[in-house]
Amino acid sequence: MIETGAPAAGVRSRAFRRLLASWGASSIGDGVLTAALPLFTAVSTRDPVSVSTVAVASVLPWLLVALPAGALVDRWSPRAVLITSLVVRSGLTLSLSALIVLGRADVTVLAVCAFLLSSAETFADSAGQTLLVTLAAPSELERANGRVVSTETAGVEIAGPLAAAALFAWRPEWCFLAVGLTFVLAGALAAVVGVRVERPTAREVTTLRTEVCEGMRFLVRQRTLRVVVGVVGLTAFVTSGVNAVAFLHAIEAFHLPAASVATLLVCTAVGALVTAPLACRAALRWGGGSVMVAALAVLAAGIAMLGLGHAPWVAWLAYLVMGVGAGGWNVLSSANRQRLTPRPLMGRVTSAHRVLAWGLMPLGAALAGPLAQATSLRAVLVGAAVLVMAIAALSAPRLLALSRTSDHATPEQVAESHPA
Repeated sequence: MIETGAPAAGVRSRAFRRLLASWGASSIGDGVLTAALPLFTAVSTRDPVSVSTVAVASVLPWLLVALPAGALVDRWSPRAVLITSLVVRSGLTLSLSALIVLGRADVTVLAVCAFLLSSAETFADSAGQTLLVTLAAPSELERANGRVVSTETAGVEIAGPLAAAALFAWRPEWCFLAVGLTFVLAGALAAVVGVRVERPTAREVTTLRTEVCEGMRFLVRQRTLRVVVGVVGLTAFVTSGVNAVAFLHAIEAFHLPAASVATLLVCTAVGALVTAPLACRAALRWGGGSVMVAALAVLAAGIAMLGLGHAPWVAWLAYLVMGVGAGGWNVLSSANRQRLTPRPLMGRVTSAHRVLAWGLMPLGAALAGPLAQATSLRAVLVGAAVLVMAIAALSAPRLLALSRTSDHATPEQVAESHPA
């Protein structure tokens, strides 16, 4: 893809600031939704299997919808795709709010709504990534991703959960009404991003299936990307199980009031906000791979604290530690993937990365509920911590090797140094 008719690019440009503002508004809506949907499911059903069902529906689109979504984003205007997806998500959450008022939001309705919301998000994710790399130079990707991670963290894990806690204690349906309004605002901000991304004039006509396979092949054949995607996939499998049962565990084991459970995400956000701007500096000093391995170990420690703790304050501390680990990993893995991907393939590679990295998330979420029912919520969390630590140990040699050769390499240089 090529950029035409756009103002000066860069992380300090007006266009990037507007994109970041749109990201921030939608992140607040995502934060309210991330807290309110599983919390409403847990409170209204008190059933681990129902909680897992909704959690599976939330992540399943990343396996079923993300690949064609990425290919379509590469064909269409990414800004138009971003705006449309935000409008669709707004309509869905406003409808859910009405169904809750009418008393018709059962588990089936919640699961269907979760699936459709995440399906629209797969389009927004690829479109946003394409706009980001269009505006930010390759040398600015760590800085750009640091700002995006900080913005998303502030919205998804601070402003959103705090709003959800206040609104949920008042009336749960107001949470979803607020989400719909924030998505409307995000769409309006995206509409004034001063950048147009168009396809090259000379382009071979291909089928959607061919374009999807092209993005997948590029990702699979890049050894550097395979390492990162493999680690993300296994970790996502484990953490999706943690997320599926963590709120219920907080209510039952830590005896936290339902309305205060959403504030746990604020602690995760604080950890990620502190870590995100420091991740690039740490990578320059100790190497990206070393920081990635350390981030996984910190994430495992946080999950273990959540599973083994008893006092309520331990729950907040555990989420803080998990945020530190997640923040460091997200900044460096995103910058690495974006730098190594040609812009014409950005939508497809982003979606392929999501599918390969998150494809096991539905399985992790689906297993967590039955495992907790057969054993205990605490056993599931402790087991998850052990698995994440094992992933860190097994992947350490590969991650340390890639940090020495490809932290700032081009796709061509990586292909030469890391043949398929």
